[in-house]
Amino acid sequence: MKIMIDAGHGYSTPGKRTPDGMKEFEFNRSVAILIRKKLEERGASITFSHSDTEDVLLDRRVWKANNWKADLFLSIHANAYGNDWNNANGIETFIHSSRPKQAETVATAIQQRLVALTGRKNRGVKTANFYILKKTLMPAVLVEAGFMTHAEEARLLLTDTYRELCARGIVEAIEKIYKLSIR
Repeated sequence: MKIMIDAGHGYSTPGKRTPDGMKEFEFNRSVAILIRKKLEERGASITFSHSDTEDVLLDRRVWKANNWKADLFLSIHANAYGNDWNNANGIETFIHSSRPKQAETVATAIQQRLVALTGRKNRGVKTANFYILKKTLMPAVLVEAGFMTHAEEARLLLTDTYRELCARGIVEAIEKIYKLSIR
């Protein structure tokens, strides 16, 4: 199984941060690395669409996934509502608005597992016309693992414990859907 993992946004993307300064990429990258390690232990081939040193444009990320012929595209994000602290909170997972069956199955499993492990509010599986969901040729899901603009969730997003829970939940869902097991 070939999985393209995308640490959403980029190394120097402006504006994607908590009101007190944590860049979204810090969380996304950390969780992506944890997911890669866990999925490789289960025999999956993993490639990243992002870079640790520069922003990679969306069309390039999609091209990499399509060219590699990935079986699944997984984009990791932390959500935000505005630029200041507020009450928006919880986890949501997105698939393309055409509701591809396999993507919906994976997204539902991820959403359920993340909410169960983290105890955060279930905002559900939602549809969107996001570029990476629309242009990838394989099932694609985009996970929003909490709000950077919610003080409690922002504190969680900074912790190794929460990052590990998010990675574990995503991997357990993928493992279940694709029948992966530790080697």
